[in-house]
Amino acid sequence: MNDEKKLTPRRRRLSLRGRRKETAPPPAPTEQTPKNPMALAKGAPDIPMILITAGLILFGCVMIYSASSVYAEQYHDDNTYFIARHLVFLIMAVAFTAIVVKFCTPKFWEDFGIILYAVSVVLLLLVLVVGSDLGSGAKRWLDFKVITLQPSEIAKTALVLVLAKYMSSFEKPIMSTHKFGGSFRYGILYPGMIMGVLVVLVMLEKHISGIMILGMLGVSVMFLGGTRIKYLALILGTLAVAACLLILIFPYAQARVTTWLFIEDADPLGSAWQTLQGLMAIGSGGLFGTGLGNSRQKFGYVSQPQNDFIFTIVCEELGFVGAVAVLGLFGLFVWRGFYIARHAPNKCNALIVYGLTFKVALQVILNIAVVTNSMPNTGISLPFFSYGGTSLMLQIVEVGIILAISRYCSGKRV
Repeated sequence: MNDEKKLTPRRRRLSLRGRRKETAPPPAPTEQTPKNPMALAKGAPDIPMILITAGLILFGCVMIYSASSVYAEQYHDDNTYFIARHLVFLIMAVAFTAIVVKFCTPKFWEDFGIILYAVSVVLLLLVLVVGSDLGSGAKRWLDFKVITLQPSEIAKTALVLVLAKYMSSFEKPIMSTHKFGGSFRYGILYPGMIMGVLVVLVMLEKHISGIMILGMLGVSVMFLGGTRIKYLALILGTLAVAACLLILIFPYAQARVTTWLFIEDADPLGSAWQTLQGLMAIGSGGLFGTGLGNSRQKFGYVSQPQNDFIFTIVCEELGFVGAVAVLGLFGLFVWRGFYIARHAPNKCNALIVYGLTFKVALQVILNIAVVTNSMPNTGISLPFFSYGGTSLMLQIVEVGIILAISRYCSGKRV
């Protein structure tokens, strides 16, 4: 107290001001200083991904009309039959996706995968009981008269979502050095069982391409989630054995493999017809093509050209330049999807975006491999181009999931 009395009035005021600063409570959080620096910040969806997807969709619409007009006129007396239905599915999908992008949070997708997985299992079981083959010889669809549904397409999306949730939830035991109590049990056994249920149900549909895509999707998400490569080789081997068994059991599968291996000896008017006509369409396009709408092969040579073999019509009408443009758009799609995945708010969402992006890339690679006779002919559609209500709507909704996740960011990078 004596020392304080010796202070001058100015120094006494400065001393008291310093004490108030020491005892003053911390400032209340304001809008500029968030309470949780790791909280998610909601922003606009990724604009480049929207533009790339819009380009693919519009390009696909043009080619579906061009490829299907002759077939539609011949069998439905209306050259707009397929494009009109395609646009209806497109509008419904875009409207639903807009809601998804606006209201669904990253947390929603972490939990929704479990529900979608259960729904896909039920639908796959229904296919085995009341399914329709739609003239293909294999029951893979549920025919509701107004719309047909292919549950195996839903199963692919469900597998990505549920495995992303699982791999992120059990990250530590998956990365553990303990085999049976850790890395093997959680990294291969349990996720393998999750994938195995869907694979077996699809195998009962005699759907080899479905098994391939489900297997590759599952392995890719598990690899990114931390499963050891030596364990993944076990799953790939099992899937290869399952595919070989299907080929040995079902004559139609054997015929397709034989045609692929010995295309020069196959019946050009029978089993090799579609493949040979598709190759002819690709080869006749040249550098710039015959011109949009001027395909000759769509006049009954490439059967149902608006479906799995639509890329051959692209090559014929738009030539090498058009084919490169299509592949370039898909390349941009994959690049932007991986960019969004790298900046996702958490590991689960990153795995979802990686998985859905890889799904598109995988189907593009397999479709082009089929139409160029680089692999046996099997039913794999070209995303955003091939006609099909279920597949188109799911592809657009999957882009909606990617865009919904792109709206959120955090300081953490996955």
